[in-house]
Amino acid sequence: MSNIPPIKMRRKLLVVDDNPVVVKSLCLKLEAAGYEVITAMDGAEAVAQVRRENPELILLDLSFPVDVTSVQWDGFRLIEWLHRLDTAKKIPIIVITSSEDAKTKERVLASGVVALFLKPLEHDDLLKVIQNTIGNS
Repeated sequence: MSNIPPIKMRRKLLVVDDNPVVVKSLCLKLEAAGYEVITAMDGAEAVAQVRRENPELILLDLSFPVDVTSVQWDGFRLIEWLHRLDTAKKIPIIVITSSEDAKTKERVLASGVVALFLKPLEHDDLLKVIQNTIGNS
C-alpha cells in the first residue's frame, strides 16, 4: 500500500513556470513527496489557478514569455497581485529563478517570499523549505 495520502488530504501546491521540463521535474518530485500539484505556464494562468484552486504554497518563476493578453505578467507582478488579494495574500511563495543578478535577489527577498532558489534546483533543499513552511502532506 502506498504512503501517499488520498488527494483530498494532500497539501496543494501551485507550480508556475514557463519551462515544461522544470514543471514536469517539480511535479514528479512534489507528488512523490505526497503533495497535490497544480501548474500554470504563465502569469494569466497562474492568476486563474490561484482563484480556482486556492493553493497552500506557490513555487514561482520570475520570467515568462510575452503574454497575449493586455497585462504583461512576471513573477514580481504576480507577487504584488497576490499580496493585494485577500484570499491569497497569506499564501507563502517560493521563488525559483535562473537569475543570479544581485538586484533581482534583493528585490525578491524584499518582496516577502519565503525563500529563493536558483536553477538548477536542489529538490531535497526545496522539499525541506516546503515542509518547514506548510508541513508534510
